Amino acid sequence: MSNISAVDGLLAQMRVAAAAAGLREPAPTAQPGKVDFSNVLKNALDGVAQAQEKSETLQKAFVMGDDKVSLSDTMIAMQKAGINFQATVQVRNKVVQAYNDIMNMQV
Repeated sequence: MSNISAVDGLLAQMRVAAAAAGLREPAPTAQPGKVDFSNVLKNALDGVAQAQEKSETLQKAFVMGDDKVSLSDTMIAMQKAGINFQATVQVRNKVVQAYNDIMNMQV
């Protein structure tokens, strides 16, 4: 029973991480009320990639001397990208741990 609660906890953490990253819920699939895990995962990874891309773009613009880009905006974008990446790594670790727990269950 604790493995089920661990999986429920993981899903709750993923929802919180998705909400914190500003990701929208995926469009409903064939069954209303059901969320497609692959769409949620893809949206989360796309959000991380976009944050990293924005950070790199601001870094390059700042280094090239663009007056429209401030150091604070660049640093904030870098921190957001780093936090998003770390959250993704933690979610991945939890998914792997849950998978291992399920695979080690005796039937």
